[in-house]
Amino acid sequence: MALPALDNHDERIEFYELMLQADITGMAEISLPNGYAYAFYQDGDRDAWIEIEKSAKEFSTYEEGLDAWQKFYASHTDELYNRMVFVVNGAGEKVATATAYYDIRGIDQSGDGWLHWVAVRRDEQGKGLSKPLISHVIQVMKGLGYTRAKIPTQTTTWLAVKVYLDLGFRPIEKNYLRCRDGWRIVKRLTDHPTLKELTPAADEEVIRSEDGSL
Repeated sequence: MALPALDNHDERIEFYELMLQADITGMAEISLPNGYAYAFYQDGDRDAWIEIEKSAKEFSTYEEGLDAWQKFYASHTDELYNRMVFVVNGAGEKVATATAYYDIRGIDQSGDGWLHWVAVRRDEQGKGLSKPLISHVIQVMKGLGYTRAKIPTQTTTWLAVKVYLDLGFRPIEKNYLRCRDGWRIVKRLTDHPTLKELTPAADEEVIRSEDGSL
């Protein structure tokens, strides 16, 4: 039986943590569609960030979003004024976000930037915002002195992984080897040419077993 129709953020997909990286020095900026603009974080934008991420299904509740904010950003808000970017629509609403960040855990000692919490509000998806947003935040990273960037992501957001691959990011070798089955799932769902050496995951490997057999 064929796979069911899958959402761009679908918890039915078998979960694997994925990591990509790229040299960003030569990456160009992609223009936003007409009617949209960029804005950096300002005081009071926490709830706008949470609502965007919640709409994109990163969180189920406001409280989950607040917990994530406390974990990643609450003690670093002084850095967000020139790192956290929003896309603003013609009505002045913040509808997408991404952050030019780094590994705040201190585990990654490479000095690379980290592209963090990329999300587009559900009703604004499919309008060509994600690639321009990512490319713009990459320019912000370059302005902060970064020459390389990493992206933490997962199989459940497989369409986002496709966008990163389209933009020139590639799997980190250790992650590619350790989570090969995860990358096989991405291959099955996207058939991306950069993963051509992989055998696509079988349909029954894509969906979590607790969600029932195909």
